[in-house]
Amino acid sequence: MNEIIEKENVIIENMIYEIRGVQVMLDSDIAKLYQVETKRVNEAVKNNPDKFPERFSFVITDFEKNSLWSKISTTNISRMSRSNPRVFTEQGLYMLATILKSKVATKVSIAIMDTFVKMRHYINYNKAFLPYKFMLLEKKVDDNTKRINELFDKFDPKDIVKDYIFFESDFYDAYSLLLDILSKAEQEIIIIDNYAGKELLDLLKKINIKVILVSKNIDETLRKKYESQYKNISFIINNSFHDRFIILDKNKLYSCGASFKDLGKKCFAINEFKEKFYLNKILKILNL
Repeated sequence: MNEIIEKENVIIENMIYEIRGVQVMLDSDIAKLYQVETKRVNEAVKNNPDKFPERFSFVITDFEKNSLWSKISTTNISRMSRSNPRVFTEQGLYMLATILKSKVATKVSIAIMDTFVKMRHYINYNKAFLPYKFMLLEKKVDDNTKRINELFDKFDPKDIVKDYIFFESDFYDAYSLLLDILSKAEQEIIIIDNYAGKELLDLLKKINIKVILVSKNIDETLRKKYESQYKNISFIINNSFHDRFIILDKNKLYSCGASFKDLGKKCFAINEFKEKFYLNKILKILNL
């Protein structure tokens, strides 16, 4: 794997083609880099059509496929294939990386950014020889890099959510986001929920790091039965809170408008608080 990563920039450069005036990569090449089947790449688009407008991804025509096949030597494009390949622009690649989440996808995304940096260095070195041509190319790279950075910042896996509203019956999406938030903790999770019950404990029993559960009315029988089998939760009785909160590693603070057992039943919001003042205030109330 390390050898592949070291050579990724070269591979990516050889896999970028120009179609319809934009630089794109083939679904099969992306799958090779991400180490998944091509159908997984296309399923990501099929399952998230709103995230892949045509400027992000499109299926090439027969003419475009044959033209591409005649210009390059690659086994990933065949005139005899039953369906034409899907291609992804730079923006589409970063959108794809937010869906196909893996260590490999992250490394590939970084490699793509490194490729743009190398392109910039190449332009700066050569534009003295062809100033007008390279001036236009540099502007295109700048524009593309800006759009990619804006998109990547929006979907940065380190910032899962800042402000998110769920509507009635969004059961899966709300539950999925909760799991994503909890998965980012490295050492400790603090959950404040006055209506914590069996549903929340069923979720927390699968977490292998320290959990502190704060509530005003933990069922004593339920707590004792849980503690007799699982050792990852410390229970704190506290009636100082109305809303629900999640604290990760005493560093990140999220608020949730709905009890964790009722996620998706009604419209509610999840918000991240960047100000450390609020985080420290809550930790002080809990003496943590």
